[in-house]
Amino acid sequence: MNDRRVLIVGAGVAGLSAAWWLAEAGWRVFVVERAANLRDGGYVMGLSGPGLATAGRMGILPALESAARTINENIYYNSQGREILRLRYRDFLKDLPYIALQRTDLVAALAKLVQGKVEIRYELEVEGVEQGNDSATVVLSNGGREEVDLVIGADGTRSALRRLLFGPDEAFMKPLGYRFAAYDIPDDLNIGADFLSYAEPGHLAEYYTVSGDRLAALQVWRSEKGGFVPPERRWDLLLDVASSSFPAVREMIGIGRKWEAIPIVDDLALVDMPKWSQGRVVLVGDAAHCMTLLSGQGAGIALASVEILAKELSEHPLSEALARHELRLRPAIVKLQERSRRMAAVFIPSSRISFHLRNVMLRYMPRYLLRRYFLNSVRSEIVASEALVLPASP
Repeated sequence: MNDRRVLIVGAGVAGLSAAWWLAEAGWRVFVVERAANLRDGGYVMGLSGPGLATAGRMGILPALESAARTINENIYYNSQGREILRLRYRDFLKDLPYIALQRTDLVAALAKLVQGKVEIRYELEVEGVEQGNDSATVVLSNGGREEVDLVIGADGTRSALRRLLFGPDEAFMKPLGYRFAAYDIPDDLNIGADFLSYAEPGHLAEYYTVSGDRLAALQVWRSEKGGFVPPERRWDLLLDVASSSFPAVREMIGIGRKWEAIPIVDDLALVDMPKWSQGRVVLVGDAAHCMTLLSGQGAGIALASVEILAKELSEHPLSEALARHELRLRPAIVKLQERSRRMAAVFIPSSRISFHLRNVMLRYMPRYLLRRYFLNSVRSEIVASEALVLPASP
């Protein structure tokens, strides 16, 4: 009988899916999460390729399909409120196995899957890990200690476990020259199944419905500055960023401030590490290899990678399993991160000329060419993520 114990740090996509795979393999699983509950919010993401296949093997595909977002059109306006472009993603991507859904819905499906099988302890952090030959002892913020066989860090881009054991954020986070903000606000726009995007040189603000009475907002802007932004400064920063935007953008920021929501504000940065494991500790998901929202495969890779990790742990001793997991995964990560770097250069044009030329090209490009462009873009994400193969043994 398998009596191995694992402590997972973080109850997000990577953490909960790792918890399920290892619980299914007979591990005793503990999850610690520093928040008081499962976090809601988060932008709409796409799931395709290996991640979608993993979701199917986990049995959560019906739940994800029922929660999937139907996006009619993404309607772009400029800073004067004039419509500059309409894109019907549903028409472009209808031939691909692809689900668009909010991160919250994926986390909820995973949480339901592990209910009764995994112990989740909230408002707890890891303060230390003492590694020995046969086990690791995890010191928790409540004074408790857990002796386990494996520690998995799945606590996000600014992983506290990574800082504790591997080094400071600056050693691994590679900024792409952007910042982003995500927050929810009351739905005063009644946009239904459309996305509204307000675009201008160096700045993009998007709004979409996440429930009957709420909108999700995502702002991305070019910035040479980075680092932590105190919560009390975030709304002022967003107003500064949107100072030349269409008035509706500043109005939405004002609604968010009055609603007393605290926006997530961070750098758009890759996490690039030479090694994802240290002894009995392994990092997964964004903690190990954040690819940013530009990659289109962050959640999918998190799902697929922990399935691979669980498989390797079931077939090989721990140190060999961690090495094989990294060997299988790294080619895909390298390709997807390189894709993010290339896209960052043109994601939001910074000059008025390049911004105008990009819009003209997209507006007047024949529809069949535009459809081919978007299909090829998503296919390239899938092809890169399908590099999850184990090289032949020597």
